[in-house]
Amino acid sequence: MLRAALIGLPSSGKTTLFQLMTSGRDAPRGKGDVNIGISKVPDGRLDRLTAMYNPRKRVPATVEFTDIIAARTNAQALVDVAGYKNADALVHVIHAFRDQSVPHPSGSIDAGRDAQAMEDELILADLGVAERRLERIDKDLKKGRSAELEKERDLVHRCQIALEEGRPLRALELTGDDLKRLRGFQFLSAKPLLLVINLDEGDISEVGATVEKAAEKSGLTAFLAHAATRAVALCAKIELEISQLEGDDATAFLADLGLSESGLDRVIRTSYDLLGYMSFFTVGEDECRAWSIARGTSAQLAAGEIHTDIQRGFIRAEVVAYDALIARGTMAACRDHGEVRLEGKEYIVQDGDIINFRFAT
Repeated sequence: MLRAALIGLPSSGKTTLFQLMTSGRDAPRGKGDVNIGISKVPDGRLDRLTAMYNPRKRVPATVEFTDIIAARTNAQALVDVAGYKNADALVHVIHAFRDQSVPHPSGSIDAGRDAQAMEDELILADLGVAERRLERIDKDLKKGRSAELEKERDLVHRCQIALEEGRPLRALELTGDDLKRLRGFQFLSAKPLLLVINLDEGDISEVGATVEKAAEKSGLTAFLAHAATRAVALCAKIELEISQLEGDDATAFLADLGLSESGLDRVIRTSYDLLGYMSFFTVGEDECRAWSIARGTSAQLAAGEIHTDIQRGFIRAEVVAYDALIARGTMAACRDHGEVRLEGKEYIVQDGDIINFRFAT
């Protein structure tokens, strides 16, 4: 399951958003508490497939969100919590609204300052990890030469240089073996970052869901030029009101604001996309389900998401594109038109593929 950790200064709206996204309004709170909630990834394709098959069960893809209450009131509190290291991505909620009843801890609203302050803390925490690892590697190399350790030393040294220059490790855009070598360190600044710009109600009416306008208004344009950094703009106050409305009323409210979906849905979906994940589907009378896999995943590995026995006994995959099934109306019609393909274990699954795996036990 994908895991995203919410970070942010006190009064940013982080905990409110967590509770809204995960329906955890009554969760007990306290200093040092770790709250974990599951959010369903909105996907209209699964809705249409469910309507087509009318299954007993509908199962969407999910993202796990973690909210940790820190004991201190500044960005430094982030690095004290080991729970963030296990996240696949970080979601930084930015206080960009003006409300005298909810004062900013620093006494003034400056979204760019807050984003950079948190980034600096991530970088500082990672620099400490890199320096300690380099010391250990140097000691080990004195005992004997190791080609793998030397490669790791060179890589960690590159990271150290970037961190000393104030650059987050996600800006290095590491791939292949280098990415695998660093995975065990769980560097915080290497994780993809999503900024949630928590604006005033009037600002949302002005900028809508346009990230560029929201970033410009809040002074975050330069920060969002960083690699693997995305943003979503919303207003927590409006999201709370929307959550208390019935479906049609909520849709009308959003339309009045010029929005096609809630900010919470955009946070969930963008977190999913930020991590480079996509969905394939399995369908039938018993269940229609969306399965999460990383882009570039082979059919055999995708089968393992359902069950390891299917991966181990993989024979082939019956694949039809979502658009083809929707256009034809039935799987039988897709077969008649030659649109159901038999693919082998090396086939790279595409976003929206509907797959039936053949396997032997």
